[in-house]
Amino acid sequence: MVTSEAHPFAKTGGLAEVAAALPAALGRLGHAVTLVLPRYRGSVPDAAPARETTIQLGRHRFDVRFIEQSMGDNLRAVLVDVPVLFDRPGLYAQDGHDYPDNALRFATLARAALEHARLEGERYDVIHAHDWQTGLVPVFQKMLLSTDPVVGGVPTVFTIHNLAFQGVFGADTVNQLGLGWEIFNPEALEFWGNISFLKGGVNFSEHITTVSPTYAREILTPEYGFGFEGVMRKRAADLVGIVNGIDTARWNPAADQFVATPFSTDDLSGKHAAKRALLEEVGLPADDGMMRRPLIGLISRLTDQKGFDLIGTSAGDLMDLDASWVMLGSGERHYEDLWRAMASRHPDRVSATIGFDERLAHMIEAGADMFLMPSRFEPCGLNQLYSLRYGTVPIVRATGGLHDTVIDAAEPDGNGIKFADYSRDALVSAVRRALELYTDRPRWAGLQRSGMATDPSWDVSAREYVKVYRGQR
Repeated sequence: MVTSEAHPFAKTGGLAEVAAALPAALGRLGHAVTLVLPRYRGSVPDAAPARETTIQLGRHRFDVRFIEQSMGDNLRAVLVDVPVLFDRPGLYAQDGHDYPDNALRFATLARAALEHARLEGERYDVIHAHDWQTGLVPVFQKMLLSTDPVVGGVPTVFTIHNLAFQGVFGADTVNQLGLGWEIFNPEALEFWGNISFLKGGVNFSEHITTVSPTYAREILTPEYGFGFEGVMRKRAADLVGIVNGIDTARWNPAADQFVATPFSTDDLSGKHAAKRALLEEVGLPADDGMMRRPLIGLISRLTDQKGFDLIGTSAGDLMDLDASWVMLGSGERHYEDLWRAMASRHPDRVSATIGFDERLAHMIEAGADMFLMPSRFEPCGLNQLYSLRYGTVPIVRATGGLHDTVIDAAEPDGNGIKFADYSRDALVSAVRRALELYTDRPRWAGLQRSGMATDPSWDVSAREYVKVYRGQR
């Protein structure tokens, strides 16, 4: 399994959670998994390499060290150590600007992953690559190593976590890859006069997955395809949507190290204490009046994709509602400033923390009454799964994985609130509906318990991936 990031070695988003939890779940099912990713600055201490090699890509030549670490039963990590490429302040960018050699960096990762397998000499059953950064794994395998006795002919699975990120680079990048210009055609990597690593992953893999059934359907349409819908429609027969799971050990209200009073479906009293602790943590009043007022949490990248343009146009209406707000996130400056301004205007019921804090994230999931995710599009989403697990009722737009995992309160076994239109009125109406339901305490407790009764574990999703590996899906 090849990825550009994985917890605990490197993380910028949900990919790191998936790339750690899925291999661990496969290991628990008895499958031996090797996880390959770059050795970024500070990810692991220096150690004697298990293996070394040299990789030539075009005119570039790199000495590569492979540092191995055990991660538990049936699972090990192999970190690709090329300091000139990966020993940098950021994973993909610095000061908001992508590294100009990202194509070369992740081409090296892809080739190194295959070379490590060849050095070991043991044939794998499947090669699984994640997102555009590893899109060249199946390309190198098919174009350069098709007859290799170790990696040649091994089925490849390519997972798209977010189609909006396509790894597009100029046509002259072909010269850096050690591949011939035959790849510069629409059936291979050529994409509107450039090349796309994502397109390579899609076109050269036997199986393609994405992170929810609804998103698998959405990316076949112009609205969600980001110009890739034609590419995806050609591979639609080989495309499967599998909802992500979560790490139910790390995200467990009955044993969360960041939650002072554990709680569960059978005893929700600890959630009241978690709410008070959260209010105190972010500096909001924690008196009886505030405890009775519904508390809405948000943890997000502050971008249009996550619906923050919608929140911006709805801010006045949302602030007029009888609710308190706790936001944790960072992103586009104007959205950061929006939340700073709202917290300044309503210091008694709005808290905005710019950045990320693991402890506060757990406290928000545990202590909030509701969790807002008004995404324009959302391939899967993880925070709604955390929220369900913690009895925090999600308010979501019905797109992608949000649609697949949240059942509206009006339906049997409802566990949240959904709205369809991407509009100010629809968002405000959904929040109002949640606040009204909150006043009906027995019905609200039913929504909480319904959410907490779902099984969001990776063990369920991992079994679906095994079916893909075996060609059964």
